[in-house]
Amino acid sequence: MALEVAVKAAVGAPNVLGDCPFCQRVLLTLEEKKVPYSTHLINFDEKPQWFLDVNPEGKVPVIKFDDKWISDSDVIVGILEEKYPQPSLVTPPESASVGSKLFGAFVKFLKSKDPNDGSEQALLAELKDLDEHLKNHGPFVAGEKVTAVDLSLAPKLYHLVITLEHFKNWTIPQDLAHVHNYTKLLFSLESFEKTKAAKEYVIAGWAPKVNA
Repeated sequence: MALEVAVKAAVGAPNVLGDCPFCQRVLLTLEEKKVPYSTHLINFDEKPQWFLDVNPEGKVPVIKFDDKWISDSDVIVGILEEKYPQPSLVTPPESASVGSKLFGAFVKFLKSKDPNDGSEQALLAELKDLDEHLKNHGPFVAGEKVTAVDLSLAPKLYHLVITLEHFKNWTIPQDLAHVHNYTKLLFSLESFEKTKAAKEYVIAGWAPKVNA
């Protein structure tokens, strides 16, 4: 039986998959584990009543396990690993926190209106750390195969690449070759192709936050 997952619908297109990186992380995990699932696209402008009934906070992603709706992508991914251990996506402990500050640094820089607030340098420092790690351990964070940490980073890097170029005319420096290679690898995964939001919906999803 297919698992039910509720994910964000695209801004302005309620029948199309939206731009939530945490939703994509869960979908990537389901795809990599070949677990059958069906999606409920949740229109954030008009959240359906059934969704608010099972999930009063109204957050996505949520997934239904044994008649109970569970939220939080960290929790969901952990349960999926437990229930569907093959193929294993467990990241070795020494690599589990690689890139963990990247998303926060990216969001801060994206929203920044002050070029001297250090947010660009902070993001560059995170990207350099990732590059250094990949240089020694790549091509993926834990070596030759994809693990949970890659599936968490892939959507975040996708959002970073699209939005910083669009809103700030900023791209990852060319000398961070391992990061460039890594993003190429991640974005070409079959599971990624299947679960990514279209570029214009990523931009539409971030526009209100950037222009706030």
